[in-house]
Amino acid sequence: MSSFPDLRLRRTRQAAWSRRLVRESSLSTDDLIWAIFVSDQDKPRDPVAAMPGCDRVNIDELVKDARRAAALGIPAIALFPHIDPASKTADAREALNPNGLIPSAVRAVKAAVPQIGVVVDVALDPYTDHGHDGLMEGDVILNDPTLDMLAQSAVVLAEAGADIVAPSDMMDGRIGAVRTALETAGHQDVMVMSYAAKYASAFYGPYRDAIGTSAALKGDKRTYQMDSANTNEALREVELDLLEGADMVLVKPGMPYLDIIRRIKDEFAVPTFAYQVSGEYAMITAAAQNGWLDEKRVILESLTAFKRAGCDGIITYFAPRAAGWLADG
Repeated sequence: MSSFPDLRLRRTRQAAWSRRLVRESSLSTDDLIWAIFVSDQDKPRDPVAAMPGCDRVNIDELVKDARRAAALGIPAIALFPHIDPASKTADAREALNPNGLIPSAVRAVKAAVPQIGVVVDVALDPYTDHGHDGLMEGDVILNDPTLDMLAQSAVVLAEAGADIVAPSDMMDGRIGAVRTALETAGHQDVMVMSYAAKYASAFYGPYRDAIGTSAALKGDKRTYQMDSANTNEALREVELDLLEGADMVLVKPGMPYLDIIRRIKDEFAVPTFAYQVSGEYAMITAAAQNGWLDEKRVILESLTAFKRAGCDGIITYFAPRAAGWLADG
């Protein structure tokens, strides 16, 4: 029994204005990065079946989306490629094409909407015919030979105008390789966002459909992506990436790993981001479409959870909807 019987925490919750005054974590449009699938196919917009409301877009439509993002106040977009299967090879050489899909997309966005930040994925899986993030020899993913490919790809993307390169492959040493290559090529101002704690997750299924790697993927990615049971290992991964030159770090997936975000932020106090991945999007969207959840409230609550856990920003497919709602108050 409290010695202060009149101390009632509900007092600060009874009105909207007082809840706002005592709110510990706040979500704003400044926290959002819009994840967009870019395609080299003929269709301007091609719906992703497993992600209702998400489309693969061609470059012209991407520019329209970038203008929309800027108008909504979203600070950055993140691009993910869907390329013609005929362009995929074992050595992922299309990842080094300066006139390829993503370099062309970056140039188009920067020419039309120079004020918006452009984040680009640095990984080989969209370009390999086996769907893995690294080069292969038999059934083995080759770590060190992959690093040179990733570093070259990062330079190609930087030269196209990317503001942030985001290595998502989980090869050991890739941040150092990318940072060194960028410095050598004169791109010292390009930022590196490391997918420092990327877990081998079942939540990626719709994404792999969206970029066209599901059918090609042989085996799984557990030999290089993290075990979902581990937390201390995530701290070691983050520390190594920071020492190698990462400017910011990212946790993927998002909501199932809020504890990882909090541990990273508490331990390192560095810019920390999360990726609210395709499986999270698909679950929320399906439940909302069936009337089981309130779409607006659940999306904003989920994004606020990332802020509460310590995130500085969130890559999310919900960005334009969330930005619109936030603008409306």
